Amino acid sequence: MAQIFHPSMKVISKASIVALVIIIGALSLAGVLSYRSSYYTSASEPREQVVPFSHEHHVSGLGIDCRYCHTSVEKSSFAGIPPTSTCMTCHSQVWTGSPLLAPVRESYRTNTPLRWNRVNDLPGFVFFNHSIHISKGMGCQTCHGQVDQMPLVWRQESLYMSWCLDCHREPEKNIRPRSEVFNMKYKAPQNQEELGLKLVKEYSVKTKQLSDCSICHR
Repeated sequence: MAQIFHPSMKVISKASIVALVIIIGALSLAGVLSYRSSYYTSASEPREQVVPFSHEHHVSGLGIDCRYCHTSVEKSSFAGIPPTSTCMTCHSQVWTGSPLLAPVRESYRTNTPLRWNRVNDLPGFVFFNHSIHISKGMGCQTCHGQVDQMPLVWRQESLYMSWCLDCHREPEKNIRPRSEVFNMKYKAPQNQEELGLKLVKEYSVKTKQLSDCSICHR
């Protein structure tokens, strides 16, 4: 019986299989890298707001504590968005005619809340409680980054489950004294691991349970 395919097809077919495997691997890698990139997660991308509020100015410049605006952060799962009356505590006296603050004045006059765009927004199937993390010694900047240096706020981290689990499995790497939770200038000491293990025990952080699915998915 006559040979149907030319002998060179054997080499070509092998080369094609190798090339296909390489292409599939490259596309898979590109997909993973893209999924974890800031382009996909929007990390480090300033979020436009109805009013260009600068944390850098208010926190670093004026020394306003996080809790002045985010009043429920120590006792609630939600950090809290300040009502317009909080803004007007100062802005009824300063920058009263600024065009940038016109939405704030209008909100206060009509008693209509400003519609801020959320920056750190978790999926609905994830349970997160700010008060628990604060009571266990997790500083604001651990998750939110150096907010005191952000003219406009951006998401610092991907908020992927793997990122959360890294801390849940080894909280001693990030835990700090409760007195330093709101200190945006806090720097981890050289003996962070030693201090961290001490605080994990002192604050009753149950490390063996932190990786359970039910902790975040309820």
